[in-house]
Amino acid sequence: MDQLTVAGAVLRHDDHGPSAGVAVVLVHGHPFDRTLWRPQVEALVAAGYRVITPDLRGYGASDVTPGSVPLSRFADDVAALLDHLGIGRAVVGGVSMGGQIAMEFHLRHPRRTRALVLSDTSAPAETAEGRALRNRLADRLLAEGMNGYADEVIDKMLADYNVTALPDVAAHVLAMMRATDPRGAAAALRGRAERPDYRDSLAAARVPALVVVGADDAYTPVAEAESIARLVPDATLAVIDKAGHLPGAEQPERFNSVLLDFLRTHCPTP
Repeated sequence: MDQLTVAGAVLRHDDHGPSAGVAVVLVHGHPFDRTLWRPQVEALVAAGYRVITPDLRGYGASDVTPGSVPLSRFADDVAALLDHLGIGRAVVGGVSMGGQIAMEFHLRHPRRTRALVLSDTSAPAETAEGRALRNRLADRLLAEGMNGYADEVIDKMLADYNVTALPDVAAHVLAMMRATDPRGAAAALRGRAERPDYRDSLAAARVPALVVVGADDAYTPVAEAESIARLVPDATLAVIDKAGHLPGAEQPERFNSVLLDFLRTHCPTP
């Protein structure tokens, strides 16, 4: 695990694979950490890719920035990480909030975006109802901590049937959620509530995009992924059966196969 300091916070990350390989940055969602991507790291490194997995500020081993952290801050943290590693362009992907950070990165740093991987995410700006909900949840997490919330949402983060069918995966997801600092989770929720609409920038994208979604995602259903895929001029859509909001964790072999097919087609590594 390596670290750098950006805008007053020590941010930690893992950097795996050959330095000459095509760089792939994988951004976790809320409220997780970089270990969410372990199955993808192993598969991509074996295929010759360089894989960077950051802990976002407020999550995992990175420092907390309390208050409100907009998606633009997270995206610029990724850009600073690439600078730190001497990487000019990268494939940038993420799941859920991480997918929105990838879209924000593409919006702010289009020339540094080699391709996008957008898993189980949504492109429109937050609604008024959604903003209120996220701010109420932020207040609740600060008051109560993460445990009750984690128990309530585990059967939405994973397809409900996978909570029992995949006990090790469920235990890992629960552990990540429970270990998240409530201040970091709340700050991200408040910032995400103010996110912009990414549809115009996606429609103007000059890079390929892989759009992935779990067939039984309760948060961002297949229709959300289909709408993103229709926007991006060069998009590949993949629906992962027997998975919910975290198909990379629930069905890693299927997810990795789709991801590697996309990367070998659009971003072959030396």
